[in-house]
Amino acid sequence: METISSVNKRESKSYIAFFDLDRTMINSVSGMALAKSAWKNGLMNYSDLAKALLLSISWSLGLMDPVKVMHEMVSWVNGLDEAVFKDICGKVFNDILLPSLYNDVQPEIEMHRKNNGKTVILSSSVIQICRQFADHLGMDGVVCSELEAVNGTMTGRAKGRLCFGPEKLVRLKDYCEKNNNTLSEAWYYADAGSDIPVLETIGNPVCVNPDKKLNKQAIANNWKVCNWK
Repeated sequence: METISSVNKRESKSYIAFFDLDRTMINSVSGMALAKSAWKNGLMNYSDLAKALLLSISWSLGLMDPVKVMHEMVSWVNGLDEAVFKDICGKVFNDILLPSLYNDVQPEIEMHRKNNGKTVILSSSVIQICRQFADHLGMDGVVCSELEAVNGTMTGRAKGRLCFGPEKLVRLKDYCEKNNNTLSEAWYYADAGSDIPVLETIGNPVCVNPDKKLNKQAIANNWKVCNWK
């Protein structure tokens, strides 16, 4: 299942520029920021926080399948009231994530807007975070992960597949098809090796502050590299 949210309903755009969020638009990792804030506010116990930190280390060292890591990391929300989760997302957005927004992001979005391009967040981050960034920046939509809630209570499970790795490419292709836009004209801004499947497919790949794996691929393929601050 995909999450597609049209933030601004405008006239037909000539192409789509997709932006990853964590470490691309912002100098933060939204999932860890949420977990740490939840712990400080008594919404997560110490063992859950320790688990999240261990999972993060396992991810960075390549010791676990990253998709499995992501599914495990969202389990801390199990039993949390949906309204409380939305509230903590709002606080993290305002207090931590928005201040870490790179200064180069807004001019890049404005450049695409002036060229009649549609701007969309394509991220593994949750919709409660992505939508706030899209609204704040005047972007056209979000394609991201969504967590399951039943009768107003979070289950600790993803609603459908998390928007990560190869799944991002599935979502991007579907979004372009539904909006009558071609992959050859699409842009994607990303920072990590896990984004390579998307970057290899679209016409305009842009690597923002790339990690070692992505930087190596960018050099080999002559992809554009940006150092945003």
